[in-house]
This record gives sequence, C-alpha cells and structure tokens, in this order.
Amino acid sequence: EASADLLPGLLLKRGQTSMVNAKKLEKAEAKLKAKQDRRMERDSLKSSGPLVLEEASASQAASKKETRMESSGKNKSYDVRIENFDVSFGERVLLAGADLNLAFGRRYGLVGRNGLGKTTLLKMIASQSLRIPSHISILHVEQEVAGDETPALQSVLECDTTRESLLREERDLTAKMNAGRGEGTEGARLSEIYAKLEEIEADKAPARASVILAGLGFNAKMQQQTTKEFSGGWRMRLALARALFARLLSLSLLTSVPLSLSSEPTNMLDVRAILWLETYLQTWQSTILVVSHDRNFLNAVATDIIHLHSQRLDMYRGDFENFMKIKEERLKNQQREYEAQQQYREHIQVFIDRFRYNANRASQVQSKLKLLEKLPELKPVDKESEVMMKFPDGFEKFSPPILQLDEVDFYYDPSHYIFRSLSVSADLESRICVVGENGAGKSTMLKILMGELAPVRGIRHAHRNLKIGYFSQHHVDQLDLNISAVELLARKFPGKTEEEYRHQLGSYGISGELAVRPVASLSGGQKSRVAFAQMTMSCPNFYILDEPTNHLDMETIEALAKALNKFRGGVILVSHDERFIRLVCQELWVCENATVTRIEGGFDQYRDILKEQFQKEGFL
Repeated sequence: EASADLLPGLLLKRGQTSMVNAKKLEKAEAKLKAKQDRRMERDSLKSSGPLVLEEASASQAASKKETRMESSGKNKSYDVRIENFDVSFGERVLLAGADLNLAFGRRYGLVGRNGLGKTTLLKMIASQSLRIPSHISILHVEQEVAGDETPALQSVLECDTTRESLLREERDLTAKMNAGRGEGTEGARLSEIYAKLEEIEADKAPARASVILAGLGFNAKMQQQTTKEFSGGWRMRLALARALFARLLSLSLLTSVPLSLSSEPTNMLDVRAILWLETYLQTWQSTILVVSHDRNFLNAVATDIIHLHSQRLDMYRGDFENFMKIKEERLKNQQREYEAQQQYREHIQVFIDRFRYNANRASQVQSKLKLLEKLPELKPVDKESEVMMKFPDGFEKFSPPILQLDEVDFYYDPSHYIFRSLSVSADLESRICVVGENGAGKSTMLKILMGELAPVRGIRHAHRNLKIGYFSQHHVDQLDLNISAVELLARKFPGKTEEEYRHQLGSYGISGELAVRPVASLSGGQKSRVAFAQMTMSCPNFYILDEPTNHLDMETIEALAKALNKFRGGVILVSHDERFIRLVCQELWVCENATVTRIEGGFDQYRDILKEQFQKEGFL
C-alpha cells in the first residue's frame, strides 16, 4: 500500500470508477520487456567481440559550427576537441560516441587494458582519420629512424628544415663564387642568409641536439655514428630525440608544435634515460598525449589521465595515483546509485505484481509501468576481471651454488672488453635486477649466465639440476603470427590435449576466444602473455627475464610481480620499470665500466647517483 504514495498525482480521484484494461496492461508490459531485451542484446554485443580483426577505422560526427569557424580563420585555438567519434578495428568497436578534449599545454597519459585500442586511437589522431583543425601540427613518435649513412647528430639536426635549407643554399652559393661562376648577386644573398642563420641561432643547434641525444644515452662517439649502425631500439631513441628537438626548434622560432603523440616511449629506454626524459618533459610547453604503462613515469610527467574502458574515454585531473583514488571513489558511487535504483525498481515491481488484476488500482499499475520505462538506465560497476599469472614450481629444491660467474672476461672484439674479472652468483632465493645504460652489457651478461655465450676467460658454474626459462622481446617478435596460441603451444610441446594448452594459456590471461584467435590479431601485451605461457610450459626452476614488462598493461605487470614473488625458484631480470623493480627485486646489480657493482642502498641510491651525474654533465 505504501507504494501508492510514491506518485500521488497519478492516483484515481475519489469516487472514480475504473476497470482493468487488460489489453493496455499487456501492451505496456510488452513494451517494457522489449526495451529490457534490447538493452540485454546491446550489452551482449558489446561484450562479445568478433574473432576476426582487420584494419582500424574511425568516424566522427561533423560540427558545422566548428567547420564554419575554421574555414573563416576564427578557430585558431590549440586546444583539441574531438567529439562523438567511433573507432573500430575490423568488426570490433573500440570506441563508441567518445569525446576527447585536450587543453593546450597539458600532458595527458592514456591508460587502459591491453587490446582496448589505445595505440589505435593515437594512430587515428596522427593520420587525421579523426578531424583535427588544420592549423594544429602533430608529432607522432612511432616509427624508428631509417638506417642509412646519416650520422645520428645530423639526423636530429635535419628536423630543422629552415636551417638545413639555408646552409645548403650557403654552400651552393659559396661553391659557385669560388668556381668563378657567380652572377654578381651572390654576395647580397649570402648576407641575407647569414642574417637569417643568426636570427634562428643556427650555430647553437648542434649543441642543443647533442644535449638531447646525450640525455637519451648517445655518447659523443655514438652521435657521430651512422644511423644504419644502430639497432631498431636505438633508432627508436633517435625518433624520440628528433621529436624533442623539433619542440626545441618550435620554441626558438616562436611557433608551435601543439600536439605530440607517443606510444610507450619508455619501452626503448634504460632507467637513466627515463629519469632524464621525465625531468625534460616536465618543461614541455605544448600538448602531449602518451600511452604508457609505467606508473612512475606517469606520476612524474602527466598532468591528466585519460582512461579508455567500456568503449569510452574518461578524463581525470592529476597524476596516475590521483586517478586511481578518484576512479575508485567514482566506482563506489556508481555502484551505490545503481543498487539504490534497483531497490526502487523492485519496490515498484512489487506494487505492480500485487495489484495487477485489481480494477481499482488499474490506473496506478499502468502509471507505475510507465515510470519504470522512463527511469534512466543505470548500470552496475563493470568490474574488470583480475589478471592472474602463475609460474609452475613443481620441482625439487636444491642447495647452492646454483649459478655463478667466476673471474669472467668477455669481448666480441679484443680491443673492447665488455667484462673484465666479472664475479657474480645467484641461487633459488635470488630476486636480482640488472640495470645500467644501454650498451653496458646487461643482455650480454644474461647470455653468459644462460650459457649461450662462452667466457673468453674465467668459469661459469651451473648446478646440474638448473633449468632456466628465458624471456626477451625477441621471443615475442618470433611468435608465429598466422596460427592461434593453442596451435603454437601444440607445435612447441606436442602430445598434450587442447584442454591442457588452454589451461596453460589461461594461467596468463589468454582464455576463451583469445586462445583461438590468430596471434597476429592480439595486442602487444597479449602476445607477451603467450610468450610467457610458452616459456613456462617446461616448468623451469630459474627465470632470466630481459625487459619482461614491455607492452604489458599495469594490471598484468602487477600480476607478473605477484607471480614472481610466489615463485619458489630464482629470478634475474633486466627492467626499466621502477615500480616493477621495487615490487620484485631484493638486489640491484649495476653494469658499468666492464664490471658489475652491487648497490647496497637499492633503487633509491641508484636514482640519486644518476641525478648527480646529470648535474655534473649538464644534461638537465
């Protein structure tokens, strides 16, 4: 009875006669049921996702007002507003009716689970598939610099097309005058060129470019090496250096590069270069949109966080830690509102069911049905499934020594020793992180520890029961892209059932239809999980991991850290991810000066050492 008081304005007037109109009641209920069925069908379509992924596409509702303002030259703001747009990959919808607003001068971190479309969104923006005002220029750090005969420093300087053009013209005119082929006007033109070169401070450009390259790990010798001499990772660093130099150039010319895009910029950097980049980007004066799964990097750099989930983009002010706090509070409020509405719906439904066939209540019942139909659609919190990883450890423990290098020398070229008198050891309790500049020998030492490289002098000791599992980005890159993850394990480890392969993949978050998709259709992080599943199938008792967090989302990185902490065997890893290092490692080995030094003060001491070096070398 109390339910009737919820809508007193809809009650029958005193003395008014009413009959139950069965047809109207059935029609109203059918309408409500149809609406609920449509909601369920739509939600089901969103969650299912197709098996075949093709190419990315984007669509956007055009704003006539913005188009008119831009064409008339009145819309010269460097803020970026992309409203009501969709992004798809093949038949799979990644974003639907999304809005993206980037205020000029702020630094945005784009976060979300692997495979949801973060990198795809950056590509859509960079390719202008999403409409952005033509006066806004975009720098997209994605492709590595081509390998050719151009020295690294010159490759960066060539970003300054104005300077390069003036210098080229100056050389041509000087050569023409020296050869006696001048027309008498060369002297005046040279004076103009020298004036312009002085105006843009062309003589300072090499020093500016050199500082950026040095900060990213290129020493003086490397800066003079040709780009073809560098690996893909180093050429990606060159691409980043070019973007940073272009920003410097834009400021010196009093112009603007309003929007810079980068996907996982820290993947190609060592800890030293990341620390330098964090400090450098804090002074960036145009807009940055960066995809990163490095929490410490986002805390240091980002002024805002954009969270991609459930086919939409949610904006948060502040760094990553602030985002996590606000997001958690939002989800609690959303769940409370949903539960309150569900109680209200149930309260009304009880009234409807109770008086469905009561002639005196017919009008009220129909009003309640209409009320249910008009209620806003609130949804429960869409809880993201927890990422689980588990390293099998069904092996017998054995006593040290487990793995040792004793007075080891190693070189590829006798004129350049990578290591001299190197002595290190590890056991089944070890949790060791190896850090140091790129090129200092970290990966080489891992290969010596595994026995893939033999010492020039000295001895490698390995326990007879030692079984090493090795992970590197190379293993991810070598996955067969044309078959499914289940087929990949079946080929590598024949003789098991499909259920066993699926169980192994499920231990690393590759379950359901992900396990039977072509590997090519998986995201970078999902491919890494497949590589982990493959590596652990033979049940190693010691893991050597080279940059295991590359391409993994934050939830998977946390799961990997937990799995390694529960693992009963030994771990030696190379990583640039500060948070991951702190979660897992108990020892820090620094590769430098052809040896390895153990840092007693852990990662904090290492950061302090790097900062002191930056100050002395003038990189900041």
